[in-house]
Amino acid sequence: MKFVIASALMLLAPAFALAQTTAQPAAKSDTKAAAKPAAKPTAKPTAKTAAKPAEGKTAAKAPAKSHATAKAEPTSSRTQLKSATNQVAAGIIAAEAALSPAELAIAERVHVGRMPCELGAFVTVTADPATPGHFHVEGKGFKYYMSPVATTTGTVRLEDAKGGAVWLQIANKSMLMNQRAGQRLADECMSPEQVVVAEAIKKNPPVSVLDPLPATK
Repeated sequence: MKFVIASALMLLAPAFALAQTTAQPAAKSDTKAAAKPAAKPTAKPTAKTAAKPAEGKTAAKAPAKSHATAKAEPTSSRTQLKSATNQVAAGIIAAEAALSPAELAIAERVHVGRMPCELGAFVTVTADPATPGHFHVEGKGFKYYMSPVATTTGTVRLEDAKGGAVWLQIANKSMLMNQRAGQRLADECMSPEQVVVAEAIKKNPPVSVLDPLPATK
């Protein structure tokens, strides 16, 4: 009987050994499988948590840029508006300064230079190179910017509408008047050309309509 049991145990021993060997890899595989799912959930929330603050920073930066853009747009609009206003103003000034052909013809007859006047005064008339037909009329205590005005008598007339002054030029002399004050600022002013005419008039005075007619023989 003992021999039979011993023989049976000897036969079963290899089977137990094989069963234990097979169980150990299975246990290791189960342990690894259990460890992997546990590790993944821990890693994912960490990544998401790290990503959220980054998104928050990006969202915070975006409104700042938008705000800066909003500030830049009004500045650009103001600059464009100011530029357009300046262009319109320059166009109006140019239109006001433009002279007719008749006025330009009068301007060509204006005597320029430093002219002596009565009582030791002087008047200087200078053409404006930037604006054809316009003149600077200067003297002691006054300075005007004038342009020609057509007359029916043929007299050369320059006016400063803002200053209220008038420069009148005839063949033998010129004079400057302040119409607003009603006074003469300079009289008997003569350019070299006018001096020649004045001397000729002295030598051969024109006949006056008030002079009596010469007696007939």
